[in-house]
Amino acid sequence: MMRFTRLAATGLVAGTLACTGPQATVQPEKPVEAQEASPTPPPAPAEAAPTTQGARRFQVPVEYHKLDNGLKVVLSRDSSAPKVAVGVYYNIGFRIEPKDRTGFAHLFEHMMFQGSKNLGKMEFVRLVQANGGVLNGSTRFDFTNYFEIVPSHALETMLWAEADRMRGLAVTQENLVNQQGVVKNEVKVNVLNQPYGGFPWLDMPQLANSNWYNAHNFYGDLEDLDAATLEDVQAFFKTYYAPNNAVVVLVGDFESQQALAWVKKYFSDLPAVPQPPQPDIREPRQEKMKRSEKVDPLAQRPAFALAYHMPPRNSPEYWAMGLLHQILLEGKDSALYQNLVQQKGLTGDVSGGTNLLGNMYNYNGPMLWTLSLFHDADKSPETLLSAIDESIEKVRTSPVDAATLERARIKARSELYGQMEGIFGFGTADLLASFALFDDDPARINRLEDELAKVTPELIQKTAQEYLRPDNRTLLVVKPKS
Repeated sequence: MMRFTRLAATGLVAGTLACTGPQATVQPEKPVEAQEASPTPPPAPAEAAPTTQGARRFQVPVEYHKLDNGLKVVLSRDSSAPKVAVGVYYNIGFRIEPKDRTGFAHLFEHMMFQGSKNLGKMEFVRLVQANGGVLNGSTRFDFTNYFEIVPSHALETMLWAEADRMRGLAVTQENLVNQQGVVKNEVKVNVLNQPYGGFPWLDMPQLANSNWYNAHNFYGDLEDLDAATLEDVQAFFKTYYAPNNAVVVLVGDFESQQALAWVKKYFSDLPAVPQPPQPDIREPRQEKMKRSEKVDPLAQRPAFALAYHMPPRNSPEYWAMGLLHQILLEGKDSALYQNLVQQKGLTGDVSGGTNLLGNMYNYNGPMLWTLSLFHDADKSPETLLSAIDESIEKVRTSPVDAATLERARIKARSELYGQMEGIFGFGTADLLASFALFDDDPARINRLEDELAKVTPELIQKTAQEYLRPDNRTLLVVKPKS
């Protein structure tokens, strides 16, 4: 069964791919069921530490290692419960999948559950369930991940199983044809035959971006899915599912020395594979507002979405946009909710954020900040746009006050902690793996609040002036066919 989830401040939200992206989720059945680098010295047991605002901050223990074959290993010990989250992340997402093979990265993710050298088809799933665990896999913009959450005593078994499918996936023509059918049906169910299918998570990147790598249909055109060959799958696996293109992250109740020894035992003999040059995924500066209209024969009400190109990841403006999101869009105290819902009654809700397929931290390329809403037919897109501009222009024309900025920081901090706790605490593993893959620095997880604390009212206004300007946005209007 396929389902999609989002790590959100409110916890685990289940729904469509709109929440996170192509994702293979296996729900447990009813019970039956370069040279090794010096590790970052492990900090003292997790404890609260002061922040610049005088609040207290949780410190995530981080140990970071690299095996001789290039595999990155992140260990974060947490003995509060006898469980362990095991994540294996590969530095390949749908953003850079082969041209004329849209949806290929997602298709391949499905193939990873079809058997490996020592585990037959779906035996990996049964192994996790038999040990009382849950598992999942997903394809995102910049990575594909697989994870299990199991009782601590099953850790070695999970490491063996993950190494087994990294070592040799059992790829057959029969399995390929079967999974092509599964993914095509998934596209039909979640997009083609669904009211508002693809709105705005799949539609907007294709409309707002100019570079093919950021703008193609990452869920997959049906013809492209059919065109994938066994040779394509084998070459993709050999290239990208290599230890030097991956990170293993463990979060939970384990002894670090023993856990690292198990990782070395099962992964160290896997050979490194030369990686192809990364394509240019940069986006040009948008100089003119884009506008698109989509007729949805299954929709009952009109829908409206607006997307702005984000500042470069990790730039000062990036952090300012994180707080602008809190000020403008996050929660019922946000400026857009107050204006559009409470004061003008133009919609019942307005939502969105940075990276609708994850969060503002777990991506590594051009990204959009998107807001969307549903409305009655007597409310025109022009009326909605005018009300949105009314709220956004306030942060563009004058600095935010100190109280607003402090509230935004508190909300951002709460959202971050909610993401870390998401899916039984797996959110912490997700951030550690992302920072290891993209920054070679998983300990960055403990500096996120510091970066938010550096943001000033002047930087927020400067960021809003450049990145929330009308020329930097794309408008999508969805109309019912009737």
